[in-house]
Amino acid sequence: MTTLFDAIHFGDITAANRIVMAPLTRDRAGAGQVPTALMATYYAQRASAGLIVSEGTQISAEGQGYLDTPGIHSAAQVAAWRRVTDAVHARGGKIVVQLWHVGRISHLSLLPPGLVPVSSTAQRANGKTFTAQGFEAVSAPRALALNEIPRLIDDYRRAARHAVEAGFDGVEVHGANGYLLEQFMRDSINDRCDAYGGSPENRARLTVEVMTAIADEIGAGRAGIRLSPVTPANDAQQDSDAQGLFNLVVERLAPLKLAFMHVVEGATGGPRDIAPFDFAALRTRFKQGNAQGAWIVNNGYSRAMALAAVASGAADMVAFGKHFIGNPDLVERLRLDAPLASPQRETFYGGGAEGYTDYPPMALAPA
Repeated sequence: MTTLFDAIHFGDITAANRIVMAPLTRDRAGAGQVPTALMATYYAQRASAGLIVSEGTQISAEGQGYLDTPGIHSAAQVAAWRRVTDAVHARGGKIVVQLWHVGRISHLSLLPPGLVPVSSTAQRANGKTFTAQGFEAVSAPRALALNEIPRLIDDYRRAARHAVEAGFDGVEVHGANGYLLEQFMRDSINDRCDAYGGSPENRARLTVEVMTAIADEIGAGRAGIRLSPVTPANDAQQDSDAQGLFNLVVERLAPLKLAFMHVVEGATGGPRDIAPFDFAALRTRFKQGNAQGAWIVNNGYSRAMALAAVASGAADMVAFGKHFIGNPDLVERLRLDAPLASPQRETFYGGGAEGYTDYPPMALAPA
């Protein structure tokens, strides 16, 4: 019987176990959205994960939506990420970068002068983002013009190439949580009347074109995507036919032979049963077209749930988020069924080492 602690090979990646560190925004990049030495320490501390998915990392200056989040579009950013990947690899870990464009979940103060947030729509989201002033309402976006779409796809392609240059083992495209790609996919947001709006096929088009471009650029075996079919995050209201839409998206992506698909079950960081949805139907469609790709599940998994998901074949890997903040040695704690430390919520976003790199492993934790 396969266990959570067995090695796995998927795409061009081999992981020592089936525990994934989920992407976690921590807002600690330096000037120019450049990764810091402290970030290298943070990720290296968690290198026992079978796979680390980095925090969301913007593909362009236009794609930034939160204060002090890192990018992967400048030479300085690429060079700094190399120090992070080298530190993880030195401890035997594997790491992919999450390629991120927030779309309309942004604020004018976070963008270069003259730019405004872009999206599938000009509708402003009912949400807030983290700026130098704290949490502020997001700014009104503009709808991307049809002739801008090729440039956007090239931004993703270029970011994937930069990821390889920075030493990442691959990329995860952020297609979840109400950010840009999901703003195109859901008809609750997308109000376009062109080739990227209207029908489910049109609304899925950008996501499929982005993943195809990345697979062509760096190889499908180094590429994955994160989806969240029913999460309400960032004012992403339910699609009128979420099951049909995401069945279609997965069917279109499966033939690419991506390394993995990472799915948020339910509301991101919230109830798993927020809306009816058959996640097993997505897995079936993915596996039918791509038997060797890893199916990664996420959202509120306990140790027992994770063990059962892998043992039953319902998942190939299980991603944990907040548990990795307070437990750099989470894999060992799960293996031993040891108590888990609680993270400090007040230090989740921004700051320095406190609540970031100062969580001790079990051997050094106070009794």
